[in-house]
Amino acid sequence: MTADAAPLALQTQRPTRVGALLVLIAATLWAGMLIGVSFIATPVKFLAPSLTLPVALDVGRQTFLLFSRIEIGCAAALLLFTLLGARRFAAIAIAALLAAAVGAEVAWLLPALDARVSAIIAGQSPPPSQLHLMYVMLEAAKLALLGASVALSVRALSRAAVRPEGW
Repeated sequence: MTADAAPLALQTQRPTRVGALLVLIAATLWAGMLIGVSFIATPVKFLAPSLTLPVALDVGRQTFLLFSRIEIGCAAALLLFTLLGARRFAAIAIAALLAAAVGAEVAWLLPALDARVSAIIAGQSPPPSQLHLMYVMLEAAKLALLGASVALSVRALSRAAVRPEGW
């Protein structure tokens, strides 16, 4: 490796300002949607006295079907922005964990919850299950990971900021 190549090789490990900004935007938007859908809109609909349980469950099923598709896009964008711009192991690990969490929800957890909803709508009483608790815990974990992604991006941006002399 030449003397000029070493600094270039080291630079590829540093986050770029644009990359950190894109990660910050993607993670913040995703976190906002996650809070709005999973922690505000979903619990509130069960408080409406005129909304029957089967209707509320059907609305929830449709909401989470669409939101899971949106989250697949968010996970892909965040992972891409992180790989191309953030370039730090912790940031990449967080983005990969978020993508894995969305994958687990889409491939296993949401279909299992959907089967329970279908049974309840059909008038059946499925046996007790921990699936809903697992879903809430996974949503909370995703929110924590998104918060960590935001924090890493803000840190990278603050380090990259130009500070005036005398500060």
